[in-house]
Amino acid sequence: MSKIVIAIDGYSSCGKSTTAKAVAARLGYAYIDTGAMYRSVSLFFSQNHVTLTNTKEVLAALDHIHITFHYNPKTCRNETYLNGLNVEDEIRKMYISNMVSEVSVIPEVRRAMVAQQQKMGRKRGVVMDGRDIGTKVFPDAEVKIFMTADTLIRAQRRQQELLAKGELVNLDDIIQNLEKRDRIDSTRAESPLRRAEDALLLDTSNMNLEDQIQWVVDRVGEQVEAIKQKEATDPKRL
Repeated sequence: MSKIVIAIDGYSSCGKSTTAKAVAARLGYAYIDTGAMYRSVSLFFSQNHVTLTNTKEVLAALDHIHITFHYNPKTCRNETYLNGLNVEDEIRKMYISNMVSEVSVIPEVRRAMVAQQQKMGRKRGVVMDGRDIGTKVFPDAEVKIFMTADTLIRAQRRQQELLAKGELVNLDDIIQNLEKRDRIDSTRAESPLRRAEDALLLDTSNMNLEDQIQWVVDRVGEQVEAIKQKEATDPKRL
C-alpha cells in the first residue's frame, strides 16, 4: 500500500506541530509545518514593510518568498528557511505571533501557501499540520485529526515555550493573543479554521505529549489496516 496523508488541524498551542513532527519521525514520513510558512510570510512582510491592505504590494512580495524545511542533526529538529536563511527561532517570537493571523487571512497569501503545500504533499507520505489541511489543502487525506485544548492550558504551554527560548511574556498577554488568533482564524472568509466532518477530535488538555503522539499513531495504524483490508477484497485487484 502506498503512503497516506495525515492532516492535523486545530487551535494554536495544542501541541499540533510537536505531535506532527514526532508522528512523522515514527512513520518515516515527511513533516510540513504550514504554520511556520505563514509565520515566514509574516516575517518577510514585517522586514520589508509590506502594507497588508495593498494587494499589489502583497502579490509582489509573495513572488520573492521561497520557504523550505531542513533537518538539523545538531538540534534534531526540522528548521524553517526563508529565502535560504534559517528563521526558525525568529518566526516563533511574540511579534510574529501578534501579526500572523492578520497575514494568513489575506486571500492571496492563503492561495499561494496552499498551492505550495499541495505541491509538497503531492507524493503523499506526509504529516501536515495547520488550520485548513483537512478542509482545504488535502480534503482527501486518509487520516484527519482536529486538536483542541483549554485556553488557559494552551497559554501556559506557550509561555513555557517562549521562556525556554529566553522570551518572558505575561500570561494574560498570551491568552489575549490566542483568543484573537482563534477569532480571526475561525471567522476569516478564506479557508477558515474548522473541524472537517470526518476529522477525529483530540482534546489535549489533560494529555502529555507521549500520549498525544501515541493516540495519533494508533489512529493512523487503524486506518492503514482498514485500507489494506479494503484493497485485499477489492474485486478489481483479483
